[in-house]
Amino acid sequence: MATELDELLGFLSSPSPQVKKAAVDIVRGLTGSDEGLLPLAARADVALPALSRLIRDSPELSVPAAEALINLSQNPTLADKLVSLGAVPTAMDALYKHSDQKVARPLIMLLANLTQVDSGSAALLQVGDDKMEGLYISKLVRSFCRSSSVESTAEDTFEHVASILVNISKVQAGRKVLLDPKRGLLKQVIRQFDSTNLLRKKGVSGTIRNCCFEADSQLQNLLLISEFLWPALLLPVAGNKVYSDEDRSKMPLELGNALSHVREQVDDPEIRKQALEAIYLISLQEAGRRALWSVNGPRILQVGYEDEEDPKVMEAYELIGSLLVGNGEVEQS
Repeated sequence: MATELDELLGFLSSPSPQVKKAAVDIVRGLTGSDEGLLPLAARADVALPALSRLIRDSPELSVPAAEALINLSQNPTLADKLVSLGAVPTAMDALYKHSDQKVARPLIMLLANLTQVDSGSAALLQVGDDKMEGLYISKLVRSFCRSSSVESTAEDTFEHVASILVNISKVQAGRKVLLDPKRGLLKQVIRQFDSTNLLRKKGVSGTIRNCCFEADSQLQNLLLISEFLWPALLLPVAGNKVYSDEDRSKMPLELGNALSHVREQVDDPEIRKQALEAIYLISLQEAGRRALWSVNGPRILQVGYEDEEDPKVMEAYELIGSLLVGNGEVEQS
């Protein structure tokens, strides 16, 4: 089997496009099962460079090559190897070289897998390259935000950028790039929270939550975008009741208007929990608590808590409540 596999992998570098196409289709098929993945993983030193080269090729070759690499890169060791082979810049170059949407989707999914390892996040963030740092992320955010307004097909080509953003925001270098007010990336990302696509919505809420881990040093930059930040954090946890005129009079327009009618609730408890965790991280800072009071946030949390049934989400409400009570601020109006 080893010799047959070596021969097959050799065909990935054939000068004949037809031979390469047949070989890459077979390799992609092998990666679809553990039985096929294991021998390929054992020959990663041959398979990974050959497949990486093909993602720069024509769509007929780059799509199956990228799909094979998606399956292989679910293994963190292989993902690290791919990153060391330069797969991140290769995928980014191929992504913006082809205008073909069929190519873009698997390349984005590959980058989502590669950024699950620290080396992949660092490569996508271009850490250590002062002139280029954040350039790839800026491009991806632009594509992510533009595509949502034009996607009319069932398949959202750039939806997996949401997962990439969650991955890179788990590291400090990623949070720094996203929170840089000159780039304005987090502001663009937050506006995707209105998307009907659950993957986008969850990605945005996870990214905001991760960025709020910098609230002790970056609170000012977070509050610079408060007109987008508070609706994204408070509306998912506001319940679906109509709020009184008195409650809404103490809120900014973007919150008050949204709470003046019955709304569809955010069904996903993970999104509600992430929103509450972000509010908690902001509220750990005195200026953050003041900002929360300034939009009548505690009242929203009080009403939302009354409707909540998920025990983990209820715990997250209670944590913020105890923080506000602990600081003697619960009676503020």
